[in-house]
Amino acid sequence: MERPALYIVTGTSRGFGEALAALLLEQPGTRVLALSRQVSPALQARADAQGAALEQWPVDLRYGAAVARRLAQWLAGQPARWREVCLVNNAALLPARIAPVSESAADDIDDVLRVNLHTPLQLTAQFLRSTEAWPVPRKVLNISSGLARAPMASMALYSAAKAGVDQFTLCLALEEARKPFGAKVCALAPGVVDTGMQQQMRDTAEAQFPDAARFRFLHASKRLMPAAQAARKALDLLESPDFGARPLAELRQGAAAAPPKAP
Repeated sequence: MERPALYIVTGTSRGFGEALAALLLEQPGTRVLALSRQVSPALQARADAQGAALEQWPVDLRYGAAVARRLAQWLAGQPARWREVCLVNNAALLPARIAPVSESAADDIDDVLRVNLHTPLQLTAQFLRSTEAWPVPRKVLNISSGLARAPMASMALYSAAKAGVDQFTLCLALEEARKPFGAKVCALAPGVVDTGMQQQMRDTAEAQFPDAARFRFLHASKRLMPAAQAARKALDLLESPDFGARPLAELRQGAAAAPPKAP
């Protein structure tokens, strides 16, 4: 019987993260540790129905060091018997009010950088330290964004954090490649996915977010990728034997990847 795999996924209470965790639970023997600001009843119901191993932690991902310490204690109690172990840094946060930098609240700046960049760094560092001696393949998948790679007004906080995720993934790939059994790492931009973050962007007035009409256009023309479809593509990448061959990757769905400017 094949050994089970262990997946640690952040941001699983809704959207892409919840969809990805649901797919993972369908795989026999898989164990999922879900870290999010609140538990997902739907995810728990799915796990119970399938007899799958799911553990959910309601945690505040603005405080990455504390969550990383708890993760270290948990991993110390796990046997190194897995087929593979994977960390998926998916949790993300837009500012409460999308706005130019000059109008951004100090708390928004702190929260966006903490959740989107600081905590993924903290969790990744602890994950790698805690599993360094495990004789199993290790993977880190960081969920990035197209906004990390293309500038947009009023998106400086989110874009800067996600660009940081890209760069830390590139550096990490070089570091792990120097080790005999280093982890495979990748930062994936999933494209325009139908999530609550997309709704927040299209609900913002153009006076605050000049590209809001573009996101309303994407939604109205049905060019958003369903979260379940994006999660399936991400899982295919994660399970590919070539995972990590390119530290930066992206999902695209036809014209949705480069929509025209809305008039």
